[in-house]
Amino acid sequence: MDMNEIKEIFFQECEEQLAELESGLLKMNDGDRDPETVNAVFRAVHSIKGGAGAFGLDDLVAFAHVFETTLDCVRSNKLEPNQDVLKVMLKSADVLADLTNAARDGGSVDESRSRGLVKELEALAHGELPSPSAVSEAPAPKPAPKAAPAPVAAAPAPKPTDDSGFQPVPFSFDDFGGEEKPIDLPAYEITFKPRFELYSKGNDATLLLRDLSRLGEMSIYCNADALPGLEELDPEGAYFFWNITIKTDKGEDAIRTVFEFAEWDCDLTVKPAEDSKPGETNEELPMIPVPFDLSILDDGGASEAPAAAETKADDTAAAVAAAETATNVAQMAAAAARVEKKESAAAAAAAASAAAQNNAAAGAGQTIRVDLDRVDRLINLVGELVINQAMLSQSVIENDTTGTSSINMGLEELQQLTREIQDSVMAIRAQPVKPVFQRMSRIVREIADMTGKSIRLITEGENTEVDKTVIDKLAEPLTHMIRNAVDHGIETPEKRAAAGKNTEGTVRLTAKHRSGRILIELADDGAGINREKVRQKAIQNDLIPADANLSDEEIDNLIFLPGFSTADKISDISGRGVGMDVVKRSIQALGGRINITSRPGHGSVFTMSLPLTLAVLDGMVVTVAGQTLVVPLTAIVETLQPEAAAIHSFGASHRLISIRNSFCPLVDVGRILNFRATQANPVEGVALLVESEGGGQRALMVDAIQGQRQVVIKSLEANYTHVPGIAAATILGDGRVALILDVDAVVGASRGQSLKAEMSLAAVG
Repeated sequence: MDMNEIKEIFFQECEEQLAELESGLLKMNDGDRDPETVNAVFRAVHSIKGGAGAFGLDDLVAFAHVFETTLDCVRSNKLEPNQDVLKVMLKSADVLADLTNAARDGGSVDESRSRGLVKELEALAHGELPSPSAVSEAPAPKPAPKAAPAPVAAAPAPKPTDDSGFQPVPFSFDDFGGEEKPIDLPAYEITFKPRFELYSKGNDATLLLRDLSRLGEMSIYCNADALPGLEELDPEGAYFFWNITIKTDKGEDAIRTVFEFAEWDCDLTVKPAEDSKPGETNEELPMIPVPFDLSILDDGGASEAPAAAETKADDTAAAVAAAETATNVAQMAAAAARVEKKESAAAAAAAASAAAQNNAAAGAGQTIRVDLDRVDRLINLVGELVINQAMLSQSVIENDTTGTSSINMGLEELQQLTREIQDSVMAIRAQPVKPVFQRMSRIVREIADMTGKSIRLITEGENTEVDKTVIDKLAEPLTHMIRNAVDHGIETPEKRAAAGKNTEGTVRLTAKHRSGRILIELADDGAGINREKVRQKAIQNDLIPADANLSDEEIDNLIFLPGFSTADKISDISGRGVGMDVVKRSIQALGGRINITSRPGHGSVFTMSLPLTLAVLDGMVVTVAGQTLVVPLTAIVETLQPEAAAIHSFGASHRLISIRNSFCPLVDVGRILNFRATQANPVEGVALLVESEGGGQRALMVDAIQGQRQVVIKSLEANYTHVPGIAAATILGDGRVALILDVDAVVGASRGQSLKAEMSLAAVG
């Protein structure tokens, strides 16, 4: 694995950490004060900073360091995460994402914004609430160069009590706010032994030691007896513990408070020093004195041990340095190369490779990263397998009339296995919509700030899974809809107050499964659609005639017309008439549909219905006027054989069918699609009771049903052209091309909506 591949893995992990960061901040914004939530947020920023430092991404490291410092104040209960504080942190999360993207793609970031947030974060860390005008034009801070090991305190060095020759090192963390304490203060002896759980939960031994040093003057010893060789080292293990002597007037309770959040993940003993003097050690526990390099705590924050430990045992020093800097494979290899001078470069690389294999083996049971192109190729091959299996079954059926041969039995097993393989492969691509929903939070914040509105985004069903192809194409239409809801839907705080509403508007984004599809709803509690204004704008733009008689639903749908906008002036947000028409085209391209419901004064709801996957579907193969069509099974409620007594005429050309004491419109599919010029006799055909989004139930009349099959979806628009009333195409078992019916378009046409184009038999081909 070369450095570019390692770097790409780092950026992929950054995406996960950024998602975790925003999710945690939003939970905190909703009132969650669980320490684990705070730790998760801190851990996300800390991980990004640590990885960025390994690759020399100075701007990212500098900003993440300031952000991390402020979050540490929240962790230590020195800063209350109120709404004002979290607003700054959410903006900081956005900038951190921008810096990460810039480091990955080579773009740029608004420096004035990042500098302003650095000032605000620093002010929060010092207990100050920054004013809106506190944005300084000072350049963004750069990570400080590594400092030399901090000098020891001026107190006389105690004499060693054993033959090791080691001296304890009293020191203080003045650079981090610690204060010098009188040397005649009460002394305490502390044994601090972390377990691996301490690090997995985002805690850091160096940060705990730093906080402890603020209580007084410390002498500290690091024990590395449990440290294995590099070939046996677990990067997530905990091999070191510390013996500490501290002089403080704060008392034992203050010492234990430092370890309050880590006490369950470490072995800790605290007792008053009696006969022992600072520096005395037990001969049964050989100690290594550790003169701490304070720059490690200031710049890296991820290492337990110092960069330069003084010891007579070269091998032990090398192992300590290597283990403590081995936060990832690259750092481990670099440390091994620096400290083990007797080993060749090849040996160092071999040690790094072994550690990488151990690390990979530890995580192999959880997840595996696979290039998306490989999954796509696998899905295409499975699709071809489905087609060939159907062709084979069709051939056997045509040549075997007994239906009991061993070949038929084998084909049934093959069909079942093919279905299981296909379901398993599709599950690989299934992902939760959470990443897309989280991106919308940032858009809401940005547009709300630009418009001066107070808006709260509520998301539900974030773990609803759908094909990754659908997720990737959801971002653009959702972005347009969110911008439209915030800019046009939600009123200003003054107007909301005048209308008796809460000054804070609400936008709700919901995802859920229904009948084999995914429904995504975007609802706001704004003013709703001003239908008179929409109608007048459409007339002014020559989109409809002035005498057009439109229903409320038809007026609402005018906003999807290209070039339509109700904005009074063009701004950075809207006004150019580009947006909602893009939404409709994008949803239709996904094989979905969008519906609007609006109540003036109460808000609007946009409902998108999308297929769970764009690769396959279960369908009912039917015949209509000599043509073969596939009706998606998810749209079919039941099938009926109409009787003459159940058919009723309605008007000049409409017919109803009676189903269990209720009437349902009967739709002749062949007539709607212009396959035939006159309506067929319903009694001679079969009725499919379907349910469409926004259109209610309809009975689609077809000539015959051939059977139920799973078909592979092929884009008709990509291979031929867009055909009204047809969603896609597929290949049947006999090699023929069959068209997949767009149920919603057919139902819409039955309600008086035009298919917008005449469909010819040549297009059916």
